[in-house]
Amino acid sequence: MKIVDFQSLVLGTPWRNISYLVIELEDGTTGIGESRILGKTQTLHTYFQDIKRHIIGHDVHDIEALYERITLLDFGVAHELEMTALAMIEMAHWDCIGKLAKQPVYKLLGGKVRDKVPAYANGWYKGPRTPELFHEAAKKVVKAGYTGLKFDPFGAGNLELSRQEYKLSFDIIEAVADAIGDNAQMHIEMHGRFAPHQAVEIARDIEHYKPAWIEEPCRPEDLPALKQVAQHTTIPIATGERLYSANQFRELFELRCVNVVQLDLTQCGGILESKKICSTAETYSVMAAPHNVGGIVSTLASLHLILTLRNGKILEHFNDFTDQFVKKAGHPYPEVVDGHFSVPEGPGWGIELDMDFIRAHPPAIENGIILDPGLNMFKKANWAQRDDK
Repeated sequence: MKIVDFQSLVLGTPWRNISYLVIELEDGTTGIGESRILGKTQTLHTYFQDIKRHIIGHDVHDIEALYERITLLDFGVAHELEMTALAMIEMAHWDCIGKLAKQPVYKLLGGKVRDKVPAYANGWYKGPRTPELFHEAAKKVVKAGYTGLKFDPFGAGNLELSRQEYKLSFDIIEAVADAIGDNAQMHIEMHGRFAPHQAVEIARDIEHYKPAWIEEPCRPEDLPALKQVAQHTTIPIATGERLYSANQFRELFELRCVNVVQLDLTQCGGILESKKICSTAETYSVMAAPHNVGGIVSTLASLHLILTLRNGKILEHFNDFTDQFVKKAGHPYPEVVDGHFSVPEGPGWGIELDMDFIRAHPPAIENGIILDPGLNMFKKANWAQRDDK
């Protein structure tokens, strides 16, 4: 069954653009892929036109050949842009394959090993960077049924924190810990901010809170720094959202410096490549908690993936607390109930995309170029307000 056409769309929000790719088969079947790429939305959608020859006219079942065309046959080393485009096309392939087979995608990947998937909340801490705000916001997360919540308390920290910023960050952590008590667990986000000595100091000072993990304590490309941190803390280390290829993950695993791998299937080649990376992680006794900062398709694809993983841990979710309108881009949305995602039903991803809604919420455009608002989190201390322009 060959692909005869495709189109791309962009849903805009104040801090992230969510991109969609819809492919069409010769029998009229359609499939959807989605991603959120930082700072390169225009480039991504132009790239789809560059690689039209890799999409149109090919059998939708030949996913391994798709990977080969976009990597090896173009005679370059694929990085974020190429692997994100590949992921979106590949996700759309799986949606079509599931519809043709009349099966949900997870059943085509080996079937499920669990009946529900725990979720942790992100994007819930918006407003002034004060312990009081974090305390009240954290209470709302627990009230919503989540037993895990992630946050970055470190402002615009970069390599080191001043003593004043260090104290404020820990006051925020203490306020969240007080708000959630034993009802939820903290996931401490560091966004690759710190030099290893600073990350080690922070880790030692928060160990008594027993957080689920510290995430990206050091620059993602500096794996020896990550190993240094891992050697000086008992807190699990989570990382991987800014790695794009199996080779990069191999180097990470070989250093034995990660406990939870956070690959983002929307930017590391798609669901099949992610399944392979997670299976390799299992051989190193590393758990998998997919990074998920997208909308309905990214969330569903990550859910289908983690359902099949023996080493699956937990799935990230933004859309209950920030930009809730993005849920309307398709239906039915996979809601979190009592802190868990349920097993999705229906063939493929099991949803219908609302393209009229997406077109009604376009991204910001200037001189014909899609703008990427981003968060500027290394310069702007109040970046977490997200929708405050």
